[in-house]
Amino acid sequence: MSAQTADVIVIGAGIIGAACAYRLAERGLRVRVVEKSAAPAMGSTGKSAAGVRVQFSQTTNILLSWNSILEYQQMPQAAYRAIGYLLLVPEADWAEHLRGLALQHQLGVPAQALSPEEAQRVVEFDPQGLAGATFGSADGTVDPHGICMEYLRRARELGAVVHLETELVSAARTAEVWQLQTTGGKFEAGYVLNAAGAWAGQVGRRAGLEIPVEPARRMVFTTSPLAWPHRYPLTIDLSSGFYFRSEGERLLMGRSNPADLGFAEGMDWGWLEPTLEAGLRRFPWLEQTGLDRRASWWGYYEVTPDHHPILGRMPSMEGWVNACGFSGHGVQQAAMVGRLMAEEIVDGRAFSLDIKPLRYERFTAEYKALERNIV
Repeated sequence: MSAQTADVIVIGAGIIGAACAYRLAERGLRVRVVEKSAAPAMGSTGKSAAGVRVQFSQTTNILLSWNSILEYQQMPQAAYRAIGYLLLVPEADWAEHLRGLALQHQLGVPAQALSPEEAQRVVEFDPQGLAGATFGSADGTVDPHGICMEYLRRARELGAVVHLETELVSAARTAEVWQLQTTGGKFEAGYVLNAAGAWAGQVGRRAGLEIPVEPARRMVFTTSPLAWPHRYPLTIDLSSGFYFRSEGERLLMGRSNPADLGFAEGMDWGWLEPTLEAGLRRFPWLEQTGLDRRASWWGYYEVTPDHHPILGRMPSMEGWVNACGFSGHGVQQAAMVGRLMAEEIVDGRAFSLDIKPLRYERFTAEYKALERNIV
């Protein structure tokens, strides 16, 4: 059986893979997307809490998100809503947090510092141990599924082909091309782009590569409809990592469990109690809310050792490019990542933004990503 050929095989039809496929096809390349699920956006994309923010402390992360948000603002399918992010900052972190805010201002990002009193006009909370808050007025929410499907539609219009229920079995590099064995047959391409999300490490191993990405299960708990009107921004207590935001008449809320690594499935209801304990300490009024277990859900983050994505060419391996390991930031950075990966492949190097802090080499070199605003 002859192989199906392309210039680039994109592995994964989530929001990252879709954005990359579109931008690569836009540059005139023959693109095939292989996805093991029966439909696109079935992994982390479809189960995202859908937040987008630019309140980071490092230039690369700020601009990855800001440029992506600017693109989503022009995309009706993104359903962008500028509900804002409110970050409640502990006293010990305030000075460093303000340095990040100053950098955001230099880069043209709309964000502001608030005193605890000013922040409580937005959301009521216990201010104990907090120095202040920052609010990003352009932060908000999007429809990840809508974005993913729109990018794939555009990619298909430009000739890209999406192969569903097609799982990578193995991949090997010959002198000229990558040869892929999948459950849907053989594929050949000069480039492979690993956008497999939580499965990116597994995909790498099937090609004989060690890519430090592993799955981390995350819970999103949903309240019953509240008895009062509300439009809460996505509010994060940085002292505990607890977050919540309005979603219609309800609240979505959660808190990352750093020990929940691996491909465990289903809701971890045992994590509800420590999540609520952290939430109630800061937001005592949450006691008045009820929980809707049927509306709650779970999904995977794709985490790296430093909780930053791996972008760009794999060192010492011709034709392999990574766009994975976003650690919860994939939705908010996908649009710009698509552009950068097209540059990386077509032009030989991403140039619109310096992605050196996010390249694979950081795990063995002396430079490290130093982002502080990781939740």
